Amino acid sequence: MKYYPYLFFLLLFAKGFSQTSERNLSEENWQFKNSKENTWLSAKVPGMVHLDLLANKVIQDPFKDENEKKVQWVESEDWDYQTVFKVSARELQNQNCELVFHGLDTFSEIYLNGKLLKKTDNMFRTWNIPVKNDLKVGNNTLQIKFKSSVNIGKDLAKKVPFTMPESPRSFVRKAQYQFGWDWGPRLVTAGIWKDVKLNFWNLAKLQNVKIEQKSVTNQKAELIIHAEIFAEQNGKYSFLISNEVNNISLKQGLNKISIPYQILNPKLWQPNGWGKAMTYLLKFSLKKDAQIIDKKDETIGLRTIELIQDLDKKGKSFYFKVNGNPMYAKGTNWIPSDSFTPRITKEKYQKLIKDCKDANMNMIRVWGGGIYEDDEFYKACDENGILVWQDFMFAGSFYPSDEDFLNNVKEEVKDQVSRLQNHPSIALWCGNNEIDEAIVNWGYQKQFKYSKEDSLQVWKDYRKVFHEVIPNALKENLTSEKNIYWPTSPSIGWGHKESLTEGDSHYWGVWWGEFPFEIYSEKVPRFASEYGFQGMPSLEAVKSMFSTNPDLNLENPTVKAHEKNARGFDIIKKYMERDYVVPTDFVKYNYVSQLLQARGMKIAIEAHRREKPDNMGTLYWQLNDCWPVISWSSIDYLGNWKALHYQVKRSFENKVILAEEKSETLNFYAVNDALEKFENISLEVQTMDFSGKILIKKELQPAGKDLKDILKFESLKTSELFANYDKNKIFLKLSLKDVNSKIIAENIYFFSKPKDLKLTKPRISVKKISPNEIEISTDVLAKDVYLMGQTHFSDNFYDLLPNTKRIIRLSAPVSDIKILSLWDTLNN
Repeated sequence: MKYYPYLFFLLLFAKGFSQTSERNLSEENWQFKNSKENTWLSAKVPGMVHLDLLANKVIQDPFKDENEKKVQWVESEDWDYQTVFKVSARELQNQNCELVFHGLDTFSEIYLNGKLLKKTDNMFRTWNIPVKNDLKVGNNTLQIKFKSSVNIGKDLAKKVPFTMPESPRSFVRKAQYQFGWDWGPRLVTAGIWKDVKLNFWNLAKLQNVKIEQKSVTNQKAELIIHAEIFAEQNGKYSFLISNEVNNISLKQGLNKISIPYQILNPKLWQPNGWGKAMTYLLKFSLKKDAQIIDKKDETIGLRTIELIQDLDKKGKSFYFKVNGNPMYAKGTNWIPSDSFTPRITKEKYQKLIKDCKDANMNMIRVWGGGIYEDDEFYKACDENGILVWQDFMFAGSFYPSDEDFLNNVKEEVKDQVSRLQNHPSIALWCGNNEIDEAIVNWGYQKQFKYSKEDSLQVWKDYRKVFHEVIPNALKENLTSEKNIYWPTSPSIGWGHKESLTEGDSHYWGVWWGEFPFEIYSEKVPRFASEYGFQGMPSLEAVKSMFSTNPDLNLENPTVKAHEKNARGFDIIKKYMERDYVVPTDFVKYNYVSQLLQARGMKIAIEAHRREKPDNMGTLYWQLNDCWPVISWSSIDYLGNWKALHYQVKRSFENKVILAEEKSETLNFYAVNDALEKFENISLEVQTMDFSGKILIKKELQPAGKDLKDILKFESLKTSELFANYDKNKIFLKLSLKDVNSKIIAENIYFFSKPKDLKLTKPRISVKKISPNEIEISTDVLAKDVYLMGQTHFSDNFYDLLPNTKRIIRLSAPVSDIKILSLWDTLNN
């Protein structure tokens, strides 16, 4: 009898086997154990060994008390995971069966029914393994044996003839922050951190689709759809793009096809603040003899992005042009929002990115010491108009360049770029975080006594990874309009003058250099991609550090354990003494710490924005936390907005009016980041005392050329504004108005530091308007009003002017609202 395989599979199609199918093995019953032991415990997939140990009460919560220290033994152990799953005879009739691991952390051996299928060595890669001949009808046993990344990393480090900084983390392709950072715990974990799938397919598989945007006009968008299709048999197929049929011929093996496609009357994807982030859903399907055999959906946005670096009088520009318009980037830096990434929910991703949108941001930098984030993160950025600066996952160390490491990196880049490239939010691919700077500025060569040959090798390794392997992999896997690559961030370290005249800058003269906040006005780079200052998290987050009976005391060992910067409290105190009265009460200290952080970042952001267009971006460090901690974040681990996030929302408004004091002169700037131009505007400047009395009033007109995005007004001598009045008892109210006297933007300017203000005790009243709305009023200036309650307030940590009211919306009704203002801290 003759065997006709093609006819056999045609008969299978008639029985319903035409379409690709998928099973999620994560939903099976999983177990795990220490490889030295025999007792299996229940496990969860996706998950991590620390989470499974915690669920089985083997360890205490490392986020609580000082428990982080007690779980360090976990990183040195090997861990085994297994499950048993059934496969039917019908499933085995499929032509192809593949096991797909979307994330294994990190060094593992995969066994199916006792047979070794694969060894893995990269947390960031997808592992696709054919298992048609290894499956059997009935029960199948899948085992993943994880080796200690710390132990393997140490063995790999021994192969290098000199000591690598931060060893052994730079030798292992896993999330670098797991090894501890100055805002995060050391929790070097292992496990199946993403889904495990069992895929069945027949005849052909649609492996990848990338969408090239050739041109966009008001009439039509010209696209090219590039698809990679693996076929088991030569033959004729149909490839459908949103039901538009294209007949194609495929050969056995991998096929690459390119098909033009149009969208008529397209609407552009716009960044937040410029319009709607419009997206289009494209549906792709592969058919054989009218049967669908595979399908895939991609959501795209139509937009153009360019990174502009032109020589100019100050050096070289650095900005993004979006849809033909120069865009001032306003945003932040993102770290993983949990030390244990499998428990980051879709809701948490959506909330944090919505918090960015609500704070008037248009860009977020995914920092290179974390992970390539979940699809939900990029989906949220797409939907909210937040552009993504995407680092590759290398940070603050030296990295090897042996052949195995380079091949591993190449495949990592391919996997991640293939997954992410169609997201309209992706603006730039960056090679690493602070590695060029680490080599040049951090003194590791001297610390570890490098020879000249060792130092040269470090540079050779660096260039190989970040100037050859990664850009070459991008060129192979991206369409040209998406291939915007920047080798390292920052391009030049903050101690060098060139860091202010070209490229992007991480300016840490504030905090690490301990320079006063006012230095920000002198150190304005072309694009600020990192700068920051620490502040306490919410009281709720501090209390969550304790397993029982929170002791709110800076000297408490638990509080100290949740400040990962060795000099953190000392630096905060030094800055606080400059600007505020340092409270002895913990609640007031927590409040003032947040005000201090917000004040510093307000000074930085305003300094940057005043220098537009020489400065075209300000991304503060950092948005979020991975555990309850004293850190640089504007939103704490529990999702509470700190004072900084409320301030950022105000400072990042599209249209702002800013004041700058220099040599007893006040300069005023109207800054406009919107697409529409300023027209016929004026500035009202009122000097007021703390009771609300208007002492001096002036109307100013723009001085000089009427530019689209920034206007400078007439300057005033400070003596004109406070004359014979005590400057510690007055403030300026700035109102930017249009030709119809409608207020475009407002700001308040104080001549003195907060600690020097001679405030009067305010009578602050709270009136309930509805279950989710209250009215706050005061008789005299209430500076830095802090509303406390188990809800999210639409505004907080704000100045309430004399004899004014403000409506505040609540995310949930609350009966008990407590209030502090700066007056409460001046006398402790």
